Parts: sequence; structure tokens; C-alpha cells
Amino acid sequence: MDDGWHLFGNTVKAALSGQPSPSPGIALLRFENVGLRYGMGPEVVGDLNFSIAPQSFQFLTGPSGAGKTTLMRLMLLALRPTRGTVRIFGRDAAALSKDDLTALRRRIGVVFQDFRLLDHLTTYENVALPLRAMGREEMGYRAEVVELLRWVGLGDRMNAPPPVLSGGEKQRAAIARALIVRPELLLADEPTGNVDPGLARRLLRLFVELHRLGTAVVIATHDLQLMDQFGFARRLVVGDGRLTIFDGSPL
Repeated sequence: MDDGWHLFGNTVKAALSGQPSPSPGIALLRFENVGLRYGMGPEVVGDLNFSIAPQSFQFLTGPSGAGKTTLMRLMLLALRPTRGTVRIFGRDAAALSKDDLTALRRRIGVVFQDFRLLDHLTTYENVALPLRAMGREEMGYRAEVVELLRWVGLGDRMNAPPPVLSGGEKQRAAIARALIVRPELLLADEPTGNVDPGLARRLLRLFVELHRLGTAVVIATHDLQLMDQFGFARRLVVGDGRLTIFDGSPL
């Protein structure tokens, strides 16, 4: 892969400079006494009280089955809590209309662990899909998509459909799709789980650069060694359905 790091960083910076900044003091996400149970069973997660500040960076970690994926789905509002309040960009999620919720969720980029790429589209078309859904003309975004695909090492795979991509290539395509809309908040579920250590560090550098340019980042991961390389990041640790927060060192 050629190192288009600075070029892409400049592209992100230019794009973000035209976006309105979140109001000072208003969390992008805020959980107040949130709990979730299925049916009459015990709570899967409970007593969740935390917020995701604008331009913050945090890892979400914990053992398998502790509730990380559930918490990520609550953050995305794919799940509704059975108690407590979730606020998204300062608004009570429970009081939002379907259209309002859809509009707010467009300000969040998501990297799913199972990729969720569309097999009948090319890699380029998958990454460009969020921009098409927003009504943008291809002439206005093609260069952005191509540049980002080159940066993540998929410049020669732009016309390939997902079924012929490796697991690592699919992961990189999913990351590019989440980043192309320049989100205010990025949620990534194990984004480096299918790539080699060198590429994992490279992708984390991209997440850090996005953070420096104004995007808040939440990365769910089991990789303690990777987290140790980014000691400035806050850690949200899930265990037995409860959350413990460890603040990192300032950048």
C-alpha cells in the first residue's frame, strides 16, 4: 500500500471543516441508569451511566459474553433499553420520531463485526453507498471514495465484489464505508480482528487521525496489546453486565 496518510488526513480535515461542531457541553451519547433485559430474564447490562463526549477516543473491552456487543447495539439505538434514558446528540432517544432518529443516526459511522457488505455491489459501490443514499452525485464524491480505498489498501480491488475478497479486505472495505461520510461519532466493533498486526496499527492510526480532526471514536476490541499502544484512550470495561471506566492520559 502506498502511504496516502497525509493526503487522506487533509481530505478528512477539509470535509470536517464544513460540518457544524457539536454544541459545547452536549454529549454525543449519554446513558442515564440504563438497563436491558430480555423478557422476564435477568438484566444483560444494567446501571449504565456514562457519556461519549465530542472529539473523544475510547476503547470498549471486556471478556466474551460480558455485554460489549449489547452495549454497542444500545449505542447505535438498534436496541432500546428496558429502563433508563439514552440521549443522542442531546435529545431523548425515546421521544424521537422514526425520521428524526434516522437523521441523527446518519451522523454516526458504524463498522460491524460481520461487515454487512452487499455481495451484488463492487467494493467501490459498497463504500460509496452511504453517499448515494444521501442523494450525492457520483461526480462529486468519486475521488474521495477512490482515495480512501487506496489508503486502506484496496485500490486494486475497487471493482471486486465482496465474495472474492479476503476477510481482511472485507474488514477494510467496511471501515472505509463507515468513514466516507465523515461521521461525528464512529462505533467500530472489532475493526482490527481480521487483519495483520501491521495493518491493525495503520488502521488505528487512521482512527486516531479522525479523532484529532474532530470525530469521537469508540472501538470495541479484545486486543490488550493494541490498546496499550494508545494509552491516551479512555477504556470502558464491561464485566458481568456492568461498566467500569478508566481514563487515559491526555493526548
